Amino acid sequence: MRVLSGVQSSGKLHLGNYYGAIRQFVTYQDKADEALYFIADLHSLTTVRDGPLVRQHSLDVALDFLALGLDPNKAILFRQSDVPEIPSLAWVLATVTPMGLLERGHSYKDKVARGVPPDCGLFIYPVLMAADILLYGSDAVPVGRDQKQHLEFARDIATKFNAAFVAGYDPQDPLGKASGKPGIFKLPEPIILDETAVVPGLDGQKMSKSYGNAIDLFGPDDVVTKRIMSIKTDSTPIEGAKPPDSTLLHLLELLCDADEAAAHKQSWQQGGVGYGTYKKRLVARFFEVFGEARRRRIELAREPREVVRILRAGASRARELARPLWERVVEVTGVGAHYADVRRGPEFLVR
Repeated sequence: MRVLSGVQSSGKLHLGNYYGAIRQFVTYQDKADEALYFIADLHSLTTVRDGPLVRQHSLDVALDFLALGLDPNKAILFRQSDVPEIPSLAWVLATVTPMGLLERGHSYKDKVARGVPPDCGLFIYPVLMAADILLYGSDAVPVGRDQKQHLEFARDIATKFNAAFVAGYDPQDPLGKASGKPGIFKLPEPIILDETAVVPGLDGQKMSKSYGNAIDLFGPDDVVTKRIMSIKTDSTPIEGAKPPDSTLLHLLELLCDADEAAAHKQSWQQGGVGYGTYKKRLVARFFEVFGEARRRRIELAREPREVVRILRAGASRARELARPLWERVVEVTGVGAHYADVRRGPEFLVR
């Protein structure tokens, strides 16, 4: 099984990134036959228009990945922009992607409603994501629940491409078991942990750096503490039972072990403990869970050239995995002649 996923490098990683995706990345580097994880710096251009900052964000995310347990000897870690076949494939896929499909995008509509400019890059974001996923023949993609629709889009786009360029392809038989005509692109499956698929932010909405409601994994101690202590709560008195649908309780359940989480939930329902006590415990638990990773990140940051070397080596390995499928795309579409010439010889161009 080949697993692939990525995180956009548009800011600092937070609890939502970890529990919604990165924790799964670390798990699947051992469970999958091959695991590819990329830093989506091309995607970040929809919101970040500062070259040095984009580069710094990419390095920061790489440091975060490595500090949180990603092992470059087990998984392939790379920058999206270091694989030039990705934007090339994105354009090819865009030519078969219906406008109506993209217009249904929840993420696009949500971001526009929040004031993000509705430019072309934001609109076709799912096409670039489809290229990220499909280029390597990925079988499964660990994603947060909020990204599930983008994976469904990738499957739809793959089907459109296969139908357009593979004679005899049957969308009802994508593996070609009956027709003998399998598609060029696989239809990947999502991997979602339901209990942690959407992590609430400080205000109760989905935790997101773009919403300003996140708890950064590697922020300064005092900033992290202040953020956690600012989690919104109501005016329920100490002796009263607390509302069950609470960001504070949910985060406690995420970070605490099963026994402690159950004890918190019981006292939450019975009353007798104030919100401040729960917040202090959440602060302590945060540093218990992420303390080692935070120390490791400081050590890794002292060797930025080694991190860049890991990213470049990962991109080289990713391109090797992508080569067979990209050559198929070149062959059936007739584009990428320069690539075909280099990889397969000039006789390929006149076949």
